[in-house]
Amino acid sequence: MNSAAQMRALRIRPSVPRLRPSQRPFVHPTRQASTAATDARSVATRTKNFVYGTALTLALSFGYLYVTDTRSSIHEWLIVPALRQIYPDGEDAHHAGTKIVKALHSFGLNPRERGDPDAAGDLAVEVFGHTLVNPIGTSAGMDKGADIATPVFELGAGLVEVGAVTPLAQEGNPKPRVFRLPSQNALINRYGFNSEGAETVAMRLRHRVRQFAYHVGLGIDEEAERKVLDGEAGVPPGSLVPGRLLAVQIAKNKTTSEQDIEAVKRDYTACVNQLAKYADIIVVNVSSPNTPGLRALQNVEPLTQLLNSVVQAAQKVDRKTKPAIMVKVSPDEDSEEQVSGICEAVWDSGVDGVIVGNTTKKRPDPIPKGYFLPQEEANLLLEQGGYSGPQMFERTLSLVKKYRKTLDDGPKQLPPLSSKPGLPPVGHSTGDEPDSSIVAKLQSSISPSEALDSVASKLPPASVELHSEASPPPTNIDDLSASAPIVTAKPVSVPARNPAPAPVTAGPRKVIFATGGITNGRQAREILDAGASVAQVYTAIIYGGVGTISRIKEEMREEARNKK
Repeated sequence: MNSAAQMRALRIRPSVPRLRPSQRPFVHPTRQASTAATDARSVATRTKNFVYGTALTLALSFGYLYVTDTRSSIHEWLIVPALRQIYPDGEDAHHAGTKIVKALHSFGLNPRERGDPDAAGDLAVEVFGHTLVNPIGTSAGMDKGADIATPVFELGAGLVEVGAVTPLAQEGNPKPRVFRLPSQNALINRYGFNSEGAETVAMRLRHRVRQFAYHVGLGIDEEAERKVLDGEAGVPPGSLVPGRLLAVQIAKNKTTSEQDIEAVKRDYTACVNQLAKYADIIVVNVSSPNTPGLRALQNVEPLTQLLNSVVQAAQKVDRKTKPAIMVKVSPDEDSEEQVSGICEAVWDSGVDGVIVGNTTKKRPDPIPKGYFLPQEEANLLLEQGGYSGPQMFERTLSLVKKYRKTLDDGPKQLPPLSSKPGLPPVGHSTGDEPDSSIVAKLQSSISPSEALDSVASKLPPASVELHSEASPPPTNIDDLSASAPIVTAKPVSVPARNPAPAPVTAGPRKVIFATGGITNGRQAREILDAGASVAQVYTAIIYGGVGTISRIKEEMREEARNKK
């Protein structure tokens, strides 16, 4: 009985599944369709945002590459005219441009030459034992305080010249002191060596060297600086860029009288002591028309003494390799006697080369021939100061040929020449002779042939300037008569006196840089073929923008290809 009961208890009962409520809520069909449409719109929005974002990124990338490329036409046709409109004063525009380039460089947004067009070596030149990647450089004045040396190198220049730097800070001449002649792509300036002083510029250059040392892993202390300056980093100690050189131009203070040659020597050697350590080349400026009495230093005796002192100071620079020394001469001292005297001083002092050209006191005729200047620009010709522009090219080319021949002939002993009463000795000038104003040129009613005959009858054969009867002695007061515009006549052809040759001393060939009126590749090639090693530009950049150097180099290459 019990067994039957147990058996019934053990009988397996059929399992009844439990109905559990569904975990998914009931969705109305209409709401489900709405959700699907929302999801589709979300996908479309994300796709559209992705496309727009990609397009914006590409546009910004392309814009960055375009705007920061020196070959972009925007620099010449938009940036330059915009600066001219925003800043009517040329000096203000210059300072604004410098600040903009410096700020952009700090963020890596500065214009630069893309690629490496100089890598082929088709424009390479040998200068002072260095192989420059190209022979195009910038002249002093564009970067007076060495604020933007690195960004200027990135524009493609093989040589960058900063300065001029004076021993002590000085304001220069009163403003306004820069005047544009847009129809001629020319400038007139009378800056007068406005400078922050040698100590400030030296500190800036030293900071640049130490920054470089830090980035290449040498440290940032004095020892790291020494390694860079002694060449252990494998770059020139001035430029800090392989295949490129940095020149620093130096000058005397305006308050230093040119008649006190010892004081003048102290000014220049003080600059050498402060700056030469950070330069590949030191440039001695004795040719600016905007500092009273400065050009008197181009006379043979004071120039020889001055250059001797600079060379000796450079040899004492605490660096394994010493900087080369060059002297910058005036385009207005162009007679055979003056050129011979300057070259004699170069040979006697051991200077390494000459920079031919500076701004001129003369006012060349407008180009093209027969063009009449707008009245506003014609009035600007009356402003005192040095003129620079395309019209200077032929004079620069002629001077390069003259200096090349004279320097290659070697040192000569100039024979004594008895000076006529009232005239400076041969090879000498006071540097500040007052000349006839351009007003006389504009108002004169005599014919050009009569004027030339008159000039030829009154002047010694080698002179091409109209001098007044009285020439006051050089002075260091604020008298800018030396930079007043003057009337010039075509030189009269006369037989040149042949100096008695002296034994030629052994030594490397003197180097010539040229500046003045160079605006395109054809002109740069002509300058190089005439005997220069580097063609320097400044005013061309003011009007052509930061792409000027790249354009000139490309034009040189194009001309070379066409000749093949």
